Amino acid sequence: MEKILNREEGKLLADRIAKEANVALDECYQCGKCSAGCPMANSYDLMPRQIVHLMHLGDMDTVMKSKTIWLCASCHTCVERCPHDIDIPTLIEKSRMEAQKRGISAQRNVRLFNDIFMETVRGFGKSQEVILEGAYNVTSGRLLQDMANVPQMLKKDIVRPELNSVQDKEDIRRIMKECEEGGAVK
Repeated sequence: MEKILNREEGKLLADRIAKEANVALDECYQCGKCSAGCPMANSYDLMPRQIVHLMHLGDMDTVMKSKTIWLCASCHTCVERCPHDIDIPTLIEKSRMEAQKRGISAQRNVRLFNDIFMETVRGFGKSQEVILEGAYNVTSGRLLQDMANVPQMLKKDIVRPELNSVQDKEDIRRIMKECEEGGAVK
């Protein structure tokens, strides 16, 4: 596997991400509570505690090339269980954003789903499940993957065919842009 960053560059990147996330990487003593409680752990190639450990070592290559950063649901179960309240979801999100900037994606369809989701939020100010599902199915080549579920989803009012949007979409776009640029939201 080709190295993108040497240890020194990786350490600088990890330190910057940790600072932006307001996390002290050296506070993690690898107790494993984050990993034990993670509902997505069975799909990961790296456990949450391993992400923190690798960042502490400056091995951002391994972090950015992992499936884990694309599969984290950002549910914050790990933070709730952590004795030091280490914000692993923010570390993962910022690592994912950095990987995306560098064109690294271990999970193509997760990135595709995320990109389509963000575009629907930009366009409508909130997620539009019908558009998200349709656009994802078409672009991923899985045209019919959810068709059997559609009648039940409509019947139970899980999704609706009509589109909804927020009143001030420009505020949402501004907030998203500021977050993407790494600045504080005003």
